[in-house]
Amino acid sequence: MKINPNGFREYDARWIFEKDIDLEGITNLGKGFGTQIIVHTKKNNPRVIVGHDYRSYSEKIKKAFIEGLVSTGCNVEDVGLSLSPMVYYAQFNLNSDAIGMITASHNENGWTGVKMGIKKGLTHAPEEMSELKTITLNNKFKLGNGNLKKIDNFKDIYIQDLIKKNKIRKKIKAVVACGNGTAGIFAPDILRGIGCNVIELDCELNWSFPKYNPNPEDLKMLHAISKAVKDNSADIGFGFDGDGDRCGVIDEKGNEIFSDKIGLLIARNLAPKHKNSKFIVDVKSTGLYSNDKVLTENKCKTIYWKTGHSHIKRKVNTEKALAGFEKSGHFFFNQPLGYGYDDGINSAIQVCHLLNDQNRKLSELMKELPNTFQTPTMAPYCKDEEKYKVVDDMIKEIQKLKKENTKVANQSIAEVLTVNGVRFSLEDGSWGLIRASSNKPSLVVVTESPSSDIIKKKIFEFIDGLLQRTGKVGDYDQKI
Repeated sequence: MKINPNGFREYDARWIFEKDIDLEGITNLGKGFGTQIIVHTKKNNPRVIVGHDYRSYSEKIKKAFIEGLVSTGCNVEDVGLSLSPMVYYAQFNLNSDAIGMITASHNENGWTGVKMGIKKGLTHAPEEMSELKTITLNNKFKLGNGNLKKIDNFKDIYIQDLIKKNKIRKKIKAVVACGNGTAGIFAPDILRGIGCNVIELDCELNWSFPKYNPNPEDLKMLHAISKAVKDNSADIGFGFDGDGDRCGVIDEKGNEIFSDKIGLLIARNLAPKHKNSKFIVDVKSTGLYSNDKVLTENKCKTIYWKTGHSHIKRKVNTEKALAGFEKSGHFFFNQPLGYGYDDGINSAIQVCHLLNDQNRKLSELMKELPNTFQTPTMAPYCKDEEKYKVVDDMIKEIQKLKKENTKVANQSIAEVLTVNGVRFSLEDGSWGLIRASSNKPSLVVVTESPSSDIIKKKIFEFIDGLLQRTGKVGDYDQKI
């Protein structure tokens, strides 16, 4: 039996299949999760919804996972080939006690994983993951008699739920790109259903991902969407990740618009209709939310919080926020717009509502935002067992530099935020971020300046200098 303890990450469980976990390990994970559900729900036969993505090995992994769940006494309802948000929706629609989604999202082929949740609309956070890890690795399993039943055609119920609430008047021509991931059998139909004229790009399912990984932060995918938008004179381009909980956006000119800016446009569109609302954004997001004039006029408040879909979901839930936006493209819409979880297709729908309500092109709406110079999300390699220590050292170092009034890009450090790694802001509102990746052996680095591209680059050079001195950081996945 093989199960690498490092696969239990902050809020997802992810492994390279067969190298780090085998089928017996997956069954034990199912036993661990089943035990955890029984303890938390105080039910001997809780109902658990399970689905899987379109990787070649996902179905056999799901089978092994279900075997573990059933052995503890769980009654499993299998909704088949799914998106993560479809499984989250099924928990509300079918009123189950928990969910498990077999997916490694946008990770490269070879990876597998499970997104798990017990409370409706939420997925495991560090506390639950740590508890699950302890149960699973110590074989502290409950024994019971559960069962398995297949739920056919749940996909249609999910698709219709999104279509019926979201019809739009404006005929929007949209490129819909799915990177050959599972979203390909959902997104085009839903966006057509609300009234868009859809141009499909790589929507046929192919688990080998022949062109690029379905990851809306991947520049290769974004460039392909950009070309398709220009070639087809489309109004907008949408890119969905492998399990459909994230969405990337390209404007009608083919420009990549970072998701935190899209979030701000959506928040501005929602604010007049939902005054006094709260919005949650992650620490990788633009600083523009803090003093946005439309949000301020409508008495809306923005809270910067920990990166990670589970963290933002929980914060949206506890703060009763209207929406949450993550720079990686996870958007969370609470009632009346959604159920609080991240759904990439619902995010695309909200962008369609934005274009419909404002009746202007996306590039025109973007011009209304102050210009900022922003890096993509960069991930330098750092071992899983070293990354958190490296980040702790960075926090101490930057706090010390602030105290000593050391200048970065000829400016003093004005503020240091440490809810998730370290985000330091300079006098002109420029900022830099260093945090540990939650699902890969790497760090995450982002910088932004409202003043100039040069300052953005200088902040990156400053951060890179600090990281190189640790001797514990390797190559970047992409660099400015």
